[in-house]
Amino acid sequence: MRNNTPPTSPYRNDEFDEEIDDDDDEELIYVGDADEVIDDLDEHLNRIRREQNNDFDEDDEDVELMGTASGGGLDELENMIPERDDAKLTFKQHTGSVFCCALHPTDNLAVTGGEDDKAFVWNIETGEILFEIQDHKDSVVACGFSHDGVYLATADMAGFIQVFKVTQNYKKVWEFLMGDLCWMQWHQFAYVLLAGSESGEVYIWRIPSGDCKVLQGFGEKCEAAQLSSDGKKLAAGYGDGSFKLWDIRSCSSILDVKSDDTMGHSQNITCIAIDRENNLILTGSEDGKAVLMRQTGPIGNLVSDNSPIEAVLLDNNEFEIKVGIVGTLDGKVSVWDIAKQTMRVECDDPQPSGITRLLWGTNCTIIAGALGGAIKVWDLRSGQLKYQLLGHVSDIQNLVFDKNRNILLSVSDDKTAKIFSLPT
Repeated sequence: MRNNTPPTSPYRNDEFDEEIDDDDDEELIYVGDADEVIDDLDEHLNRIRREQNNDFDEDDEDVELMGTASGGGLDELENMIPERDDAKLTFKQHTGSVFCCALHPTDNLAVTGGEDDKAFVWNIETGEILFEIQDHKDSVVACGFSHDGVYLATADMAGFIQVFKVTQNYKKVWEFLMGDLCWMQWHQFAYVLLAGSESGEVYIWRIPSGDCKVLQGFGEKCEAAQLSSDGKKLAAGYGDGSFKLWDIRSCSSILDVKSDDTMGHSQNITCIAIDRENNLILTGSEDGKAVLMRQTGPIGNLVSDNSPIEAVLLDNNEFEIKVGIVGTLDGKVSVWDIAKQTMRVECDDPQPSGITRLLWGTNCTIIAGALGGAIKVWDLRSGQLKYQLLGHVSDIQNLVFDKNRNILLSVSDDKTAKIFSLPT
């Protein structure tokens, strides 16, 4: 463990677990003369203005110049102009890629964090900034509200985590530096925060006291994790392809699948899903395999090809059978019959692009974020592409869907966050 790893919790396990169980600067280098490049860009932008008869604002122009200077040329500059913008609101206050986002469970609030070492809380109806978090010294890669919206947590790549009490005008109530961080998430029932580290430990804190448990690592980063629906178990994937199912109360491993298991993974596990009954687990990996497991171990591989898997879903309460969804970096989205372990349909996509994020929509739909900035919605029964939400001009980093309000929050490498109202 790292030197700043907290010691084993000094209080009794049952005291901690009551809360869980209760609610069951690199310089840019230009090719050629810099003045010529700027002149070319100015001329090109003027041509676009004339063609579209529509002025760019300063923020838009900055985005275009950023995209070109980072290696593209004029063709890439043209690609940075969206075909259309379907968003009802665009938040433009970040100055770098936006990596993470969350919606408040009841209020019209969003939180976003990014490469500029900042996180913002803002109103999703007006875009007004309500709170700015500036104390991070590295990219903010994780953020979220507690299950009831009372607390807000933000975390950066260096492992500095801060928690604020939303209901007390964002008063900071706790902070911790854990070392390089891979992920962070709130428990779905309690004021309990979890985070996975590059060194493999998983930390579990009670907020705001900071009482802590540690799920021991073994030298491999804990890249992905998912809580069971009852909040009592944690499925964790590691950098070498190993998988563990943890009992949070006892801090013991229920299932341990090694990287040399022929039914398991051989490379970094990137995504995990668990069904509602907590009986089945689906994992995706850079090795191109999607492994289906029970709590006793792997029972089959749904996908096994050469394209890294970035997103998986398991179980949909609107559909008549239990299904699994797999999204790959070559742009394929496939729907699987879990009981038969056979593919039902491969989703239709005339312009496939790498999948970065998958969510369940409503009315038997799948929502996907993709490289290039498109957000795609498929019917999971037929695989038909129902519609696309356009507006982003670079890769989607994260998506959050609120089914009750039928709104989607997205963040992208194009420095923006967007709010979409989905068709009914």
